[in-house]
Amino acid sequence: MAMLQFFIAVDVTVVNVALPSIGADFGVDGHALVWVVVGYTITGGGLLMLGGRLGDVLGRRRILLLGTTLFGAASLLAGLAPSFAVLVTARLLQGAGEAIALPAAMAVIVLMFPEGPRRSRALGVWAAVASCGLVLGFVVSGIITELLGWRWIFLVSVPFILVVLAAAALLVPSERPAEPAPLDLPGSLLLVTAPLLFTLGVVEAGQADGTLPWLPPAALVGAVAAGALFVGVERRSRNPLVPLRFFRNRPRVLANLATALLSAALSTSFLLFTYYLQDRSGAGPLRAGLTMLPLAVSLIAASVLVPRLLGRWGARACVLAGIGFTALAMAAIALVSSLGATGPAMIPAMTLIAAGMGFGIVGLQYVAVTGVTEDDAGIASGVQRAADQLGGSTGITLYVGIGFAPTLDGTDPFLASSLLAVAGLAAAGCVAWRISLPAAVLEETLG
Repeated sequence: MAMLQFFIAVDVTVVNVALPSIGADFGVDGHALVWVVVGYTITGGGLLMLGGRLGDVLGRRRILLLGTTLFGAASLLAGLAPSFAVLVTARLLQGAGEAIALPAAMAVIVLMFPEGPRRSRALGVWAAVASCGLVLGFVVSGIITELLGWRWIFLVSVPFILVVLAAAALLVPSERPAEPAPLDLPGSLLLVTAPLLFTLGVVEAGQADGTLPWLPPAALVGAVAAGALFVGVERRSRNPLVPLRFFRNRPRVLANLATALLSAALSTSFLLFTYYLQDRSGAGPLRAGLTMLPLAVSLIAASVLVPRLLGRWGARACVLAGIGFTALAMAAIALVSSLGATGPAMIPAMTLIAAGMGFGIVGLQYVAVTGVTEDDAGIASGVQRAADQLGGSTGITLYVGIGFAPTLDGTDPFLASSLLAVAGLAAAGCVAWRISLPAAVLEETLG
């Protein structure tokens, strides 16, 4: 399970350093390359809650094998992709595989290890592996792309996925499926369709040639319509993805909204670092990956430090600090770009991004699951992760899609993208300021 978690986490960040090489191979600019990143996170975030429900209804072992097989097959397709369209399709399928496999893998761990020290150790390994995968993705991408070519960032995981499949078939016990229950398939489809149409509309709106002038407005209208339909479907569904009672918890709703806005800026910063190091500074993939090593080290340090400070400062103070650090990082990116400085000048911004991610996301995760019961723990954690992934993909689409649009030729794309991200962070700060936990909850959870 940890091996599966590692490669799924790696695939979130491993494409970043490889993007310029992918663009050069297929003749695609940075504006359209956002599809390679957001395709994975949109389907991964949008189908996540459906994946968890499928494991409950059809059996976790069966769904684990299905999702892992889909993820491995999509990784192989991405590595062999003959065109950019096929690569984007493979990334969409990878995200779907993640959404199906990960909830089942998590449930397998919880059920196979009894509550107490053994389960705590197992979940600790699970969380540590996820963090390492996200962090190492930047560095691994540079090394593999430089030495073997970008296709191998996808192909290298295939043999390990085969090992996971064999081990899961042998070691994970089979189980009787639960009683049949209705699945909210329309809601899941709409939750994926809305951000996909939004991405299509923003990307096509920035194209300078305008060969299909009707497509951007049609896609954006379709995105709004899909979002409205999703709300209507959830209200009428017998078994909705997100029950309406979820929205009665004000701190939880605000935490997820702030998560989406903060993740939008954080995900954007990763792409801006990649583009600046390789396109502006002329660094190769290996050098770019090594230059991003301080970001990886800072993320690890923040993951150790922040949980200790959470009890002293409180969740809201940590969240506001994280948003502030991220805003300073975006300002630093804009400044370095305006000055035309070398790649290493981005390291202070990388350190600030790590602090922003550590303080902000951890604090928001804390609020999002505070006070949950056995009845809504799965929903709360699923919504929080979906907000993280869909917020990140929406931010990349909006900030990078607009900032690097050919129609804005003559404007510094790094400055434009950074300013848009800062505006989003200002909104995140206003939302986070309104987060307040009941005194009784604070006493119980923070001691």
